[in-house]
Amino acid sequence: MIGLISATAAGAAARDRLAAAWPERTRVYEGPVADAVRAAFAECEQLVCFLATGAVVRLVAPLLGDKRTDPGVVCVDEGGRFAVSLVGGHGGGANELAGEVAEVLGARPVVTTATDAVGLPGLDTLGFPVEGDVAAVSRALLDGEPVALRAELAWPLPALRTGGEGAYTLRVTDRAVEPAEREAVLRPPSLVVGVGASKGAPVDEVLGLIHRSLEGLSPLSVAHLATVDAKAEEPGIVAAAERLGVPLVTYPAGELARIDVPNPSEHPLAAVGTPSVAEASALYEGGELLVPKRKSAMATCAVVRRPARGRLAVVGLGPGARDLLTPRAKAELRRASVLVGLDQYVDQIRDLLRPGTRVLESGLGAEEERARTAVAEARAGHAVALIGSGDAGVYAMASPALAEASDDIEVVGVPGVTAALAAGAILGAPLGHDHVSISLSDLHTPWEVIERRVRAAAESDLVVTFYNPRSRGRDWQLPKALALLSEHREPSTPVGVVRNASRPDESSRLTTLGELDPAWVDMMTVVTVGNTATRNIAGRMVTPRGYRWQASQEDAQ
Repeated sequence: MIGLISATAAGAAARDRLAAAWPERTRVYEGPVADAVRAAFAECEQLVCFLATGAVVRLVAPLLGDKRTDPGVVCVDEGGRFAVSLVGGHGGGANELAGEVAEVLGARPVVTTATDAVGLPGLDTLGFPVEGDVAAVSRALLDGEPVALRAELAWPLPALRTGGEGAYTLRVTDRAVEPAEREAVLRPPSLVVGVGASKGAPVDEVLGLIHRSLEGLSPLSVAHLATVDAKAEEPGIVAAAERLGVPLVTYPAGELARIDVPNPSEHPLAAVGTPSVAEASALYEGGELLVPKRKSAMATCAVVRRPARGRLAVVGLGPGARDLLTPRAKAELRRASVLVGLDQYVDQIRDLLRPGTRVLESGLGAEEERARTAVAEARAGHAVALIGSGDAGVYAMASPALAEASDDIEVVGVPGVTAALAAGAILGAPLGHDHVSISLSDLHTPWEVIERRVRAAAESDLVVTFYNPRSRGRDWQLPKALALLSEHREPSTPVGVVRNASRPDESSRLTTLGELDPAWVDMMTVVTVGNTATRNIAGRMVTPRGYRWQASQEDAQ
């Protein structure tokens, strides 16, 4: 919950705007400001104070305890011009909150955390526990001093300006090592602990067995506890997961029974239907069995190091305008240590990449090569972003990449605004009912297949958006496709032509099927042809949501 505190009428007005935008996330604290701040600090994960920073500093200073647990505090000035991350930039999420508040209020976010200011990820923001001389290593990264990366596990990390030898070290390991001087240790979630227990097994016994099994390994690298479904509510196991601060994952006994384990037993087979609980549940996702089954009086435990998998994010950049690039896409670009993409798309977002991001760019016609490169980089353990225009899954890079990828890497799809949607918003509402997108490029698809699809769309009375409609070497396909549609639609059918949707040189026109000149169209254009219900209303292309609505409108006239 986010606590909102204000002291003036202007502050209250801005406060109420934020409360209206986030009704489920916020709580307004009334009354004397000092009392409101104390109450919100004790009850909320974050605070937004519509007060001067000096006043908030004095109010929260006596309340501060530990930056890892204190709420994040953001200040908004009287004029609503700035949202300042004041306390808990990373641990309390104030840096991110300042950006969100600024977006709602039309203000400017102010973040003074050093790593954020220069585009480097803070070591405490990578999603992994971190130990050791974090401040010194972070300072060395900021100052550009050599920081050696010693990754015992090939876990995907964002660009960190590390490499080679240096006086400072960033180590990635799940072993129970003590950080050396000038060393920070990242603990990736590489360990899975399988647990079995008799009914009523005490939590202290279960937890003690887990800690003994983890000897030489760091509990901070435990991703989750795993067990059989029948033990999903066993109090000792549930409480052990809670005390370790990790999820409890359960699997059906029949699936665990199919996993080959070194130490099967008749007892769990009779009790819950599988010859192994601890080893089988730990091995369910694959990996290396580091600690075979160990037993106490009422519990069993096994530890597996799951394979470190690279990460491939397939990112849609939208139609070109920066404000149509989604926040999720921006976050994935910042997370990547390797970017793969068409050179002209890389140029669109190069400023969003973190310093040190490795960029692998190529020209037109190399889609399959880019897909293979991105998958190979992910298999090498990197965090990779493969970019495409619009939505990466629509005539873009997701298909060739996923055809190359297997289950040895993590794949994340990031949707984007498509050219058809961007063009539709410019034209009006042409996609208000059933519609289809068809590419007229026969470079990869035989024209016979394309023609069959156009005929089906024409006969089905679907609104059609044509991608790749016309180029210098392919100038007959669009007239042919329009002729096929004309067999089922009147010459007066509205047609929208949009070139470079959302970009600075955007242009559009609304015409008809009978009047469209293919010479207006090139590869940077999308052409949207209406169905029999589509109308030109006040210069806008509108397809009604239903034919009954259209009929009632005509009857009313």
